[in-house]
Amino acid sequence: MLRYLTVPVTAFAQNCSLVWCDETKDAAVIDPGGELDRLLAEVQRLGLNLKAIWQTHAHIDHAGGTAELARRLSLPIIGPHPGDQFWITGLPQQGAMFGFPPAEAFTPTRWLADRDTVQIGRCALDVRHCPGHTPGHVVFHSAEAKRAFVGDVLFAGSIGRTDFPQGNHQQLLDSIKERLWPMGDDTVFIPGHGPESTFGEERRSNPYVRD
Repeated sequence: MLRYLTVPVTAFAQNCSLVWCDETKDAAVIDPGGELDRLLAEVQRLGLNLKAIWQTHAHIDHAGGTAELARRLSLPIIGPHPGDQFWITGLPQQGAMFGFPPAEAFTPTRWLADRDTVQIGRCALDVRHCPGHTPGHVVFHSAEAKRAFVGDVLFAGSIGRTDFPQGNHQQLLDSIKERLWPMGDDTVFIPGHGPESTFGEERRSNPYVRD
């Protein structure tokens, strides 16, 4: 069974998630934006075997620690979609602009595409390409656990910003309605910032995307 722990990191309180297979204790970290020593302390406390970095998109608060963590532990970087290459290339500039510690660009070990699958231990998650916030944004979905790690696509009561380079408001709305809602109203999603919610709750009450 898939388990997870969300650890808010950086001044932007970005929800970095440790996800692991309960049976094997093999784990991945989703969006290590920073505070790597704190993240690794949680890995140790939980007795996990960290095997991979999964990246939803390449904004600094989600990807600022990715290159360093990959190098320190020889971890593969899985994702995002190639549409975010320019954001990856610009990570050093993003870091300087927002006052983050120095950040490095990286080359993903594996780019992701819509309907790919990622696996950790005996747990497989589906990948959906959900552009709009960034062109290469992906979401990780566990149908078994009824959980989705959605980065900055959707929040409790809000949606991702689309005023960054290559953001697209209509594309974001389409991603949410066409690719997230079919995962089921009872699916709990873990957003890139703020509290968890369910897709059903957002369909009822979110002013941007309610039915």
